[in-house]
Amino acid sequence: MSFTDPHSHPSAENDASSLAHMLEPVLHHQCNGRLGPVTWFKSAWSSSGSATGTALWTDSRGTFETIVKLPLGPAEFRWTTELGNPEAKAPTPRVFASGSELNGYDLAWIVEERVQGEPIRPRMQPGDVRHVLIAAADFHQAALRVRPDTDEPKSLDWEGTLAKARETCHAHAIAEPQRWNEAIKQVVRLLPKLLGRWNSRTLKCWCHGDLHPGNVLRLASPRDDSHACVMIDFAMVHAGHWVEDAVYLERQYWAAPEYLHGVKPVTELANLRRERGLRVDPEYPDLANIRRVLMSAVSPAFIDREGHPRYLRAALETLENTLPQVSR
Repeated sequence: MSFTDPHSHPSAENDASSLAHMLEPVLHHQCNGRLGPVTWFKSAWSSSGSATGTALWTDSRGTFETIVKLPLGPAEFRWTTELGNPEAKAPTPRVFASGSELNGYDLAWIVEERVQGEPIRPRMQPGDVRHVLIAAADFHQAALRVRPDTDEPKSLDWEGTLAKARETCHAHAIAEPQRWNEAIKQVVRLLPKLLGRWNSRTLKCWCHGDLHPGNVLRLASPRDDSHACVMIDFAMVHAGHWVEDAVYLERQYWAAPEYLHGVKPVTELANLRRERGLRVDPEYPDLANIRRVLMSAVSPAFIDREGHPRYLRAALETLENTLPQVSR
């Protein structure tokens, strides 16, 4: 029930598809004849703009159904290949082959396991929320196992984005612009304090960055390593604090909280991380509230992607209800 747009632009998809068809013979050669004919299709769940296809892979272990993707951005290639190594024991598809160039082009590609399962539906059923958060906690654990040291985080230009949000209010492009404007003005006044606390957070986590049900596949039968679900789409993985993933999932349902079935993503993910021995800072509830305030306040700036009236109304209510808690 997300009111953001998870799809790539059609022109990018068409360009990637044309490139994939052109380079397919080179790809077969690169795979030493182990890759069968590729059937290319448009992927509704990938945010990377890659061309995606299905093919059979045959090696000494047998024949396997696979997904072929090209080109991939640096983050998606890095995480898909590193977590796709069976030794990583990660809740992700396993990678059969990969490379960073094709036919002299600086172009990343992968051949990965085609998971036998279905994405969890946006209108989640009881138990689905926990499955999504278990996959997130398992991802956090596996990502730190393969990359123990995190990068410096990238930060949104909060001041500039809040200014853009206020411009949207002044243009009366959304409902209740005066209410929005007053709430955003309060955030602007608090911004140095909020960012001071937010920027001092502990960064011992690799966040998935796009945690929603469509990026979690429920396996038809659990793996030997006990994973019941696997995570896909690593184009937005980044260093950060784990509450970013929890609040990201939560805010997809600000306008439809009934699909969370009473589960609080931040609290549940904290518990799951503790069970795995992962760090859970005592100040995480305050950090989650700061994240809620920041993300809700900038929603009008992204009206092209987050402009659904129900979502914006829910974001405004979240902002107004949470501001008093971060103002103390």
